[in-house]
Amino acid sequence: MTIEHNYNISFVAALALKEKQIQQNYRPIIAVHKWFARRPGTLFRALTLSEFSDRPVAETFFVANDFSDKTVADPFMGGGTPLIEANRVGCDVQGYDINPMAAWIVREEIEHLDLSAYQKAAGELIDALKADLDRFYRTDCPIYGEQDVPVKYFIWVKEVDCSACGEGVPLFPRYRIADDTRHPAHVIVCSQCYALNECASAREPGRCKTCDAELVLEGPAKRSRCACPSCGHINKYPRPEDGPLRHRLVAIEYYNPERKKDHKGRFFKAPDSKDIERAQEVERLWEAHEPKFVPEQEILPGDETDRLHRWGYKRYRELFNARQLYGLEKSAAFIASIENERIRHALATNLSDLLRYQNMLCRYDTMALKSLDIFSLHGFPVGLMPVESNLLGIVNSGGTNVGSGGWSNIIEKYSRAKRYCDAPFEVRRDGKKKVQVPIVGEWIGERLNGHRPHKIAIRCANSTDIDIKPASLDAVFTDPPYFGNVQYGELMDFCYVWLRALLGEEAEGFERVSSRDAGELTGNQTLGRTLEHFTKGLAAVYSKMAIALKPGAPLAFTYHHNKLEAYAAIGVAILDAGLTCSASLPCPAEMSGSIHIHGTGSSIVDSVFVCRSTGAASKDTLCRNTEELAALVAKELAELTEAGMNPRKGDIRCITFGHLTRLAIWRLRESWDRDQPIAAKLERFGTALTAFGEPDDIIARAEALEVQPQDFGSLFDHSRKDKREQDAVAF
Repeated sequence: MTIEHNYNISFVAALALKEKQIQQNYRPIIAVHKWFARRPGTLFRALTLSEFSDRPVAETFFVANDFSDKTVADPFMGGGTPLIEANRVGCDVQGYDINPMAAWIVREEIEHLDLSAYQKAAGELIDALKADLDRFYRTDCPIYGEQDVPVKYFIWVKEVDCSACGEGVPLFPRYRIADDTRHPAHVIVCSQCYALNECASAREPGRCKTCDAELVLEGPAKRSRCACPSCGHINKYPRPEDGPLRHRLVAIEYYNPERKKDHKGRFFKAPDSKDIERAQEVERLWEAHEPKFVPEQEILPGDETDRLHRWGYKRYRELFNARQLYGLEKSAAFIASIENERIRHALATNLSDLLRYQNMLCRYDTMALKSLDIFSLHGFPVGLMPVESNLLGIVNSGGTNVGSGGWSNIIEKYSRAKRYCDAPFEVRRDGKKKVQVPIVGEWIGERLNGHRPHKIAIRCANSTDIDIKPASLDAVFTDPPYFGNVQYGELMDFCYVWLRALLGEEAEGFERVSSRDAGELTGNQTLGRTLEHFTKGLAAVYSKMAIALKPGAPLAFTYHHNKLEAYAAIGVAILDAGLTCSASLPCPAEMSGSIHIHGTGSSIVDSVFVCRSTGAASKDTLCRNTEELAALVAKELAELTEAGMNPRKGDIRCITFGHLTRLAIWRLRESWDRDQPIAAKLERFGTALTAFGEPDDIIARAEALEVQPQDFGSLFDHSRKDKREQDAVAF
């Protein structure tokens, strides 16, 4: 039995939808380190079980499985999800990625860790940092009078000098710090005296309780222009020739453990003289310090990094303030002194992940009242009001973290991730309740308490350059790059330069100045990476994997894109590899509320393409006309709806594009000439993609149909006088 028989769209989609809502609760392993666009672990578990088991996936998902005679590879391992899921069920795994950060992260996820030794070292790190830094994360409570309570967040505003009068011009895009969603009132900065005011109404905020000025919500900084509050001159920003803009501290959210129980809402204050002096003291300390671990690396040109250049940033260290740099340098120095390499590497990984919260590009979410990390938008957007989190973290009397972005948060998440490796679980719905189901007998890693070792090979390498024995792989499961503009290499350099400064060349690939590589398969205007570049690279990798696969073993991968022409690339790659696509299965793979896709009309659904050199395709999926294809799409929409999803236009489009790609591969497979130029192959495949007519027509027909999955077969003409009258067609 194979994926085509055992996979269940509704069952897997329901699991994937729940997982993507709060992925760390379903797959704590992802908390080892940030990576982008991670696909649901439940999806790749389902694919692995469906391929290697002889039972439907619904029967095998919540019980222990052992496929110790199987070998699985991932040529684009990224954050490692397919490998982790295969490793967990006993498979030997091989993973490759051109980005050294990806290889580092996956090793950290899979490699065994002595959790007790790690937690002991982590505790010693926090104690050492507290001795040095704790006073810089304290403030006085003006409401109740307690002194030296911990600060959760410092909120800053960027500032320029007026080019007319020389006075400082704070670039407020807004004056509201917090709304009344999770706090009893709106918190507004006075535009005249900068005092904080709590107001019951946002429409009529009233007047400042300190200077009696009228309170306003909208700030003067708009479209790179801001009026000087002293002389009225309109100033332009940013000013890249002058370097990065400086910052002014405007608000603090703190935590008062003695008063929290009886206090309604959060604790906010305007900075007082002691707060300003603390910031100035750490600036003086940093200026006198000779750092060894803060990287001097320049920010290289790129589609995303050029945005930083436009704001005057030239080096990565300029993205941090003095308090952050001082704390990060102290953290790195402690980690470097640890003799145990495995513990040192674990804490170095923590430091790298911590960076995304400890920088001056983070933003304060005025509704959720928390820091949004630098990668929340999959780019480098430069906001005018950054937030600085407490580096140490805050733990309440019950042992629970308060706030986000500190060492205690990162250590707790990492510890939970490594506990999950030794004792993985699944989450099952029982009515409205979620029940955690231990999967006893499965584990993640290369070794565990006397069990048979798992063979693991993780490499920082281009998958086309590796040496894999022909016909040695039982499956390739992967989430390849989508021809899009998320520049993972550019983004990961933000972490990579710090990790490289700390570890030197202790890791494969770290001899490179940047984690980027000319062979990356992303669209990139700066580097001139086109669809032809993407197609050529993808075809080379798939061809390599096809040789390494056993006859009939699957190459299964996820893909979605808003544009049909991007599917021509994967069609060409599959055909060049000598494979046929036997199935295209929809599965939700993103969270609709994710900041980077919310409101964009983008799809949250991936098509899972299952490709083989030999096998069989279901007769009912080999559509002959628009009506049959629309019925197939409608059936799958019904299955996704049954799983609890509300498919949107973008989702329907991507499901349709997936089937058009599969059917185009089917039609072209016997006459394909891989020796043609890339441009000619893309053109030929593009023509085949529209053989059924305009995709919008298919989508409209599918939306109009009300098809129940069990009634789907009746929509087909079963009087066909060819071999498709059988249940499946061999290839």
